[in-house]
Amino acid sequence: QVQLVESGGGLVQAGGSLRLSCAASGHTFSTLVMGWFRQAPGKEREFVAAIGWTSTYYADSVKGRFTISRDNAKNTLYLQMNKLKPEDTAVYSCAARSGPYYGSTYETKPYNWDYWGQGTQVTVSS
Repeated sequence: QVQLVESGGGLVQAGGSLRLSCAASGHTFSTLVMGWFRQAPGKEREFVAAIGWTSTYYADSVKGRFTISRDNAKNTLYLQMNKLKPEDTAVYSCAARSGPYYGSTYETKPYNWDYWGQGTQVTVSS
């Protein structure tokens, strides 16, 4: 069983930056495919980014502004978010799964992921 705990959310002005972290335990972290999703009020959960060993995959809405990375020695996943917009406001959750990394629309489907964190709120004011 994998436990995931997010941190780093908060309130930021439009154009600002935040870095989210996700601490993982209960599994060999380096073997997991990791990802970030977000959910705004009244909307469905939305894919943000995924990372395999080193390869990354992004939603078009965040490409060029967000960077996903991992530190296998620290069992931690990161999401650096720059040039934030009010429409980025959501609860951000990290996710993990076993198996190969596809780097395609496969990663964008929540039902393909096995483990989820509780989420951290990100609010971007205009």
